[in-house]
Amino acid sequence: MQAILAEPRGFCAGVVRAIDIVERALELYGPPVYVLHEIVHNPHVVESLRSRGAIFVETVDEIPPGARAIFSAHGVADSVVEAAAARGLRSIDATCPLVTKVHGQAQRYANQGYDVVIVGHAGHPEVEGTRGSVRGRVHVVGEPAEVDTLVVADPARVAYVTQTTLSMDDTRDVIDALKARFPAARGPDTNDICYATQNRQNAVKALLADIDVLLVVGARNSSNSNRLREVGERAGKAAYLVGDAADLDPAWFGPDTRIGITAGASTPQRLVDAVIERLKGMGLDAIDTQVGVAEEAIFRLPPELARPDRGRLPADLR
Repeated sequence: MQAILAEPRGFCAGVVRAIDIVERALELYGPPVYVLHEIVHNPHVVESLRSRGAIFVETVDEIPPGARAIFSAHGVADSVVEAAAARGLRSIDATCPLVTKVHGQAQRYANQGYDVVIVGHAGHPEVEGTRGSVRGRVHVVGEPAEVDTLVVADPARVAYVTQTTLSMDDTRDVIDALKARFPAARGPDTNDICYATQNRQNAVKALLADIDVLLVVGARNSSNSNRLREVGERAGKAAYLVGDAADLDPAWFGPDTRIGITAGASTPQRLVDAVIERLKGMGLDAIDTQVGVAEEAIFRLPPELARPDRGRLPADLR
């Protein structure tokens, strides 16, 4: 049994920044620090931060007035920011800078009188945050067929942005449908899918010819992890999303199986290491690492949390 590790895989700069924000807030202010929604979509990360004193909530109404509150990496609606201010919360924004870029682009379109179409999954925290940040006419479309039912003020003034963690193929299909129905539709010069999502999907595509089975280490509610699994499935490969080593099924592998291993952008490397260790017990005897794109992006912490040197995440969060 052989395995190839995709490169890059795992944590992206936005996730590292979000986790570091919670760590730094706990260090500076002490617990409890309240976090609106999961800071990133990985239960292992959430539980580790909870053990340090972070309290995760679903609404600002659950946070005591005047407390420290952190908005998750997925971003929040303007109404959430206003509600936090009304409660006197001392808020810290951990929104990924690439998501913030999408918010700004969407509002610029709205300011110019466009109906804004968010290409993404309704109900996903990032999409709901983007929808709630647009002051104007806004719609969410997740499938090409949904474009047919769109009702807009002016067919000549339609613009779109995309959820950052979608599959590039999914995004392309919906955008093609938008342009077919609204030929004047405008979008960003470059795709809103973030560099980390693109890099991880490209790495998996480059593995496919050399593997029989694809393992994606990531949480069930992680959009980008699910999209990585879909990349494998669309190529006809057996592809499985596993939360950790306990999810591995020996029936998936034979003595000569070639396994590709990747991880979603919110998955700690230690979970990948544990998967590899369990595979060794099933007969894995050769591991290679793909030659891939080196990611060097670093996103700064908010000014109130700045530190002289960039912090190193604790071992159980890496």
